[in-house]
Amino acid sequence: MARAATKYKVPPAARRARLAAAPAPPLSDYLGRNTAAWERWAAQYVAAGRAAWQEAELRWGIWGLPESELQLFSELSPGADVVELGCGTAAISAWLVRNGRRPVAVDVARPQLETVRRFQQEFDLSFPLICENAENLSFDAESFDAVVSEYGASLWCDPQLWVPEASRLLRRGGRLVFLTNGAMLIACTPKDGGAAQTELARDYFSTYRVEFSDKGPVEFHPTHGEWIRLLHANGFVLENMLEVRPPDDAAPRFDFVSVDWAERWPSEEIWVARKA
Repeated sequence: MARAATKYKVPPAARRARLAAAPAPPLSDYLGRNTAAWERWAAQYVAAGRAAWQEAELRWGIWGLPESELQLFSELSPGADVVELGCGTAAISAWLVRNGRRPVAVDVARPQLETVRRFQQEFDLSFPLICENAENLSFDAESFDAVVSEYGASLWCDPQLWVPEASRLLRRGGRLVFLTNGAMLIACTPKDGGAAQTELARDYFSTYRVEFSDKGPVEFHPTHGEWIRLLHANGFVLENMLEVRPPDDAAPRFDFVSVDWAERWPSEEIWVARKA
C-alpha cells in the first residue's frame, strides 16, 4: 500500500559530500569479488525485499526478530540521521523514514540500489541512495547519529577498515548497530560451504577472512575478542551483544543453518556500541 511521500534533506555536515558515485579507485580483490557477487545475486532478493517493505514491523536477521522486541532503535530521537552500510534492499532505511528518522542507504552494488529506487517509487518513500564502498565514504566526519549494518558492511567489508569509518561518521554519543553470523556458526560451517554441522569444521582463530571458493565472495568473521578490541581501539564502548535464537514458530529462509541447529547454538550476533 502506498504511503505519503517523505521528503528528506541530507545532513548539513554531509551536504558537501558526493551523493552520486564518482570515479573510484580500483577495488581490492575482495571488494571486486563481493561487488560482482551481489550484482549477480540482486535479482534473487527482490521478492523478499518487497515483502519486507510491505511490513509495518521491522524484522531483523534470518529469523525475523521484531524491532518491537529487540528495541535496537528505541533511543533514536525523531529526525535522527542514520546511515545504513551495505543496505541491500534497504528495508531498514524504509522503516526508519516511516518512523520519523532520516536514513541514507549505502551499497556498493548498483543493481541493489536500482531495486531500492523502484521500491521507493512503488511505496512512495524517499531517502538518499549512495553507491560507494562502506570502507571509504565521502561523507564529512560526524554526519550521523547512528550507523547500522545488517549482513552488509558487517559481513562483506574488512572490519579493520569499515569500523574506523563508522566511528568517523558518527557524532559523539552516536550508536553503532550491526548484525552478522555467529562465531559458532562459522566454526561449524564446512570449508566448502553448506549447512552448519554439529561439530567444528575449522579453527576458531582462522576465521577472520573466510572464502568458500577461490574466486567467490569473501566474508569477514573476527573472533569475539577481535571485535571487542577493534571497537575499543576506534573509540566505541560496547553496550550489548545479543546471541540470537530463533522464535518458536521460526522457519529457515536460507539453507546454511537449520532451526534445530540455531536453537542449540547462536547463528547470529547483534553488536551494539556507542561512540564515547
